[in-house]
Amino acid sequence: MRIRIVDAFTDRPFTGNPAGVLLLDADAFPADDWMRQVAREVNHAETAFAHRLPGGGEADWALRWFTPAAEVALCGHATLATAHVLSTTGAHEGPVRFATRSGVLVTTPGADGSVTLDFPTAPLTPVEVPDGVAEALGAAPRAAFDTGPNVGDLLLELADEGTVRGLDPDHRALAAHSERGIIATAPAADPAVGHDFVSRCFFPNVGIDEDPVTGSAHTALAPFWSERLGRSVLTGLQASSRPGRVRTELRGERTLLTGRAVTVVEGTLLTP
Repeated sequence: MRIRIVDAFTDRPFTGNPAGVLLLDADAFPADDWMRQVAREVNHAETAFAHRLPGGGEADWALRWFTPAAEVALCGHATLATAHVLSTTGAHEGPVRFATRSGVLVTTPGADGSVTLDFPTAPLTPVEVPDGVAEALGAAPRAAFDTGPNVGDLLLELADEGTVRGLDPDHRALAAHSERGIIATAPAADPAVGHDFVSRCFFPNVGIDEDPVTGSAHTALAPFWSERLGRSVLTGLQASSRPGRVRTELRGERTLLTGRAVTVVEGTLLTP
């Protein structure tokens, strides 16, 4: 079975968010425990497992995502990585309809090598800033928002880009404040440099202290910043140690996320 490591939301190797991708030969998923073991072996934020579906249905491929610690309901960068592998290997041409735990997700390849993901927009509900979150994060949030069940994060608005970039949180303490993790965000210090807002994402509850570039988080960041900046099309920079850019386009209940990807490792998984 072929296995690939793909850097997503970047056009350069060793940046963006790496994901494992396995295109399964069977017409069903293997045992969950086996997929968890593979994800632990790959040891990236997510590993995607996909198998082809019969023709004539509402989807072309079935897709699931695992971190080294848990299965997740929605993952942007590993979906982008899977679509990239399908396109570059010739396994699928044109748009791909993925059957997932979050419904049917469609990816569309661009002429420039980019891929656009059509994801559900995360509902944002204002909440009180939880007691202790400022101490755990290392900065005082201006506001807090619940991002709904698919994303499962607490979105925190911070004062400025410099504050987001300088965060050094207590990851164990952060784990008490959300189902999956924390999205910290602020407006760009200078939009002329190519991004409109910045973010960082901390997911200790699924075994990821900091995720490099998080597509699913941008389904919450897109409506948050579109409302404040008055534009439906924006570019977000996730300012991790492996930074990446995500172009977002808010379309009501759907959000389009566009990025590029590059395959950096291809090999054979020898375990049955």
